[in-house]
Amino acid sequence: MSAADQKIKDFLEYIFRSQQGSEHTIDAYRRDLIQLLNAMNKRGIEDFQDLTRPVLMSALSEIRQNGKVPLKNSSMSRKLCTYRSFYRYLMEHHLAESSPFDGIRAYPSQRKIPEFFFEEELSEFLGGFDETLPAQKRDKLLFTLMYACGLRVSEAAGLVWADISFSERIIRILGKGKKERIVPFPVWLRDDLEDYSIGKKASDPVFVSRLGKALSSRAIQQNMQKHADAIGLKMTVHPHMLRHSFATHLLDHGADIRTVQELLGHSSLSTTQIYTHVSTARLMKAYDESFPMAKKDWNSAS
Repeated sequence: MSAADQKIKDFLEYIFRSQQGSEHTIDAYRRDLIQLLNAMNKRGIEDFQDLTRPVLMSALSEIRQNGKVPLKNSSMSRKLCTYRSFYRYLMEHHLAESSPFDGIRAYPSQRKIPEFFFEEELSEFLGGFDETLPAQKRDKLLFTLMYACGLRVSEAAGLVWADISFSERIIRILGKGKKERIVPFPVWLRDDLEDYSIGKKASDPVFVSRLGKALSSRAIQQNMQKHADAIGLKMTVHPHMLRHSFATHLLDHGADIRTVQELLGHSSLSTTQIYTHVSTARLMKAYDESFPMAKKDWNSAS
């Protein structure tokens, strides 16, 4: 029996002795923990004390999708309760120093899907476009940019080419309350944007319909769901999921919360910016080091 299997066995015996759960509950705990351990093992993690947050998020994605249809939020929330209880036990018995589940919110009880994509889901979503078709080439660039820069759908719909600086590798965004923010984009995405900009004027919308008019927020929403359905992604999607994914993945990979707040342009930042000023150079460094899509090998992997 492995060390991880022994920890599961000891935990279940502890729950039984302390009369904290029925036989049905203990069986559910056992299934949940074995499922987590199997997902960990696939990712090269053999013991619970070595589980990191990025690996955990990948494992949870697999657990949720492991079946004909994704697990409901209520089922995933129950599993999270199991895992949190297990890690409390490990920490109390000095078998783990910390819990990778700290800070992970329960799945919303009234929503069928979470507000963000796991990285595997996002890779599947963005990798499913046929770029030989003009509309799909446009949509892949649109959704990639929305994720890469944490754009609101209205911000993406309102982009004109003058907002994008290829030399500086930044986009100037006019967000809520007409507040301007500057967001970097990955080095490899610059070539795709420059190629797409050929023949366009600075005042032209970046993303247009077949009639040459700027795509509306509604059209972007419809195109996103249409693509998810076409590639068999079994979930309801909406553009704001890309913005939430941007923030979630930055934090998962080590970016500090204040940098993320500035990249998102949250209104509350105006009161904290005086005390926690982040220079453009630091923003760029944090983005390149912490955001998975900014890695040079991300594009080839997708």
